[in-house]
Amino acid sequence: MADPEPLPPGHLLRTAPGVLVTPHVGAFTPALWTRLEALVLRQPVRFAAGSDLENVVTR
Repeated sequence: MADPEPLPPGHLLRTAPGVLVTPHVGAFTPALWTRLEALVLRQPVRFAAGSDLENVVTR
């Protein structure tokens, strides 16, 4: 867990050696499935347009 969450751009943990920043798994709420469906529908549109994808985990 990090504070603040989400980490702001430029936060030292984002570039710390050996650190992989991923989202926490506290998303299982009643809103999850609606939000997940919307994300799944947006991603191919963003990809086809050449836009950055959302929620990308980098290493």
